[in-house]
Amino acid sequence: MSAARPLTTLRTFAVLAALPLLLTACGYGAESADDGKRTEVAAGAEKLSAGEVKIGYFPNLTHATALVGIQEGLLQKELGGTRIKASTFNAGPSEIEALNAGSLDIGWIGPSPAINGYTKSGGKNLRIISGSASGGVKLVVNPKKIKSLKDVKGKKIATPQLGNTQDVALLNWISEQGWKVDAQSGKGDVSVVRTDNKITPDAYKSGSIDGAWVPEPTASKLVAEGAKVLLDEADLWPDKKFVITNIIVRQAFLKEHPDVVEAVLRGSVRTNEWINAHPDKAKASANAALEKESGKALPAEVIDPAWKSITFLDDPLASTLGTEAEHAVKSGLLDEPDLKGIYDLAPLNKVLKAEGKDEVDDAGLGAGQPGT
Repeated sequence: MSAARPLTTLRTFAVLAALPLLLTACGYGAESADDGKRTEVAAGAEKLSAGEVKIGYFPNLTHATALVGIQEGLLQKELGGTRIKASTFNAGPSEIEALNAGSLDIGWIGPSPAINGYTKSGGKNLRIISGSASGGVKLVVNPKKIKSLKDVKGKKIATPQLGNTQDVALLNWISEQGWKVDAQSGKGDVSVVRTDNKITPDAYKSGSIDGAWVPEPTASKLVAEGAKVLLDEADLWPDKKFVITNIIVRQAFLKEHPDVVEAVLRGSVRTNEWINAHPDKAKASANAALEKESGKALPAEVIDPAWKSITFLDDPLASTLGTEAEHAVKSGLLDEPDLKGIYDLAPLNKVLKAEGKDEVDDAGLGAGQPGT
């Protein structure tokens, strides 16, 4: 992996003008969100500067900080009488659109849509204010067809969606092997097949794909169907850490309600601390939340290995975001965007300092002034 370099000029994906829903946080499916569920607040609890905060996230393990934080009441506890209106999303574009429209205030989201959302608004609407998770992405393959990394050449490998975080990672890895693939069509030395994660297991069972570069729990679902893990993406990164989920906020909301943003961040930090201190209880809590969202809990053979591969942390791993943007540029999907100002970590560092934890770094991509 190359170190992140300064990123300058801006051009968003050409395909976005015609197909605004191509980029997703992690490619989890449909673009719609629910109508929002309001949490219960304690009687007599004092409100902060806003009566309600609208929070969005994906019903997926890589967003377990939000799942567990809401399930266990850890986020609501920090907000007092300010009620959470929680909405789940299945695709990054719809969450970005909700933030841009003001129908969402804070969201858990992947790096690719965070970059896209920031650059599309010319850096005026969104900011990354925290990390949430690292890892949880694997290349899993049919062991009868692919026995080594070199065997991937000539095979059909699925990613969740054109230009999403895992799609960019696979295209970059293919390039590093010296192979060539047309980024738009997915045709070349490897056939990159953009497939909704909801149907990827069926595509694997039918033989229409030979493997997939996917996040959890899709990777573990494929393993349960007989696939083998050929590569864990974490092994490609320094210290085996790379951002998979961030927390973003509308800049206007951050400016108008810094106390609410700080409370959500404090809840996130304390939730991550609880997850890491009680991994089994946290896994069960996340699964219970997923069951509420989807009507079906994940079986042990899926959630156990999936959970182990994800690290929950507050550090946004800013240098890896810059590197992921470089990979999108290298793949031909993106010209170098200007990401200066995409982070405002001042509120998070205030919380971390108060909690006696180490502050985190923005890798030179921070805002000049907090909340501006």
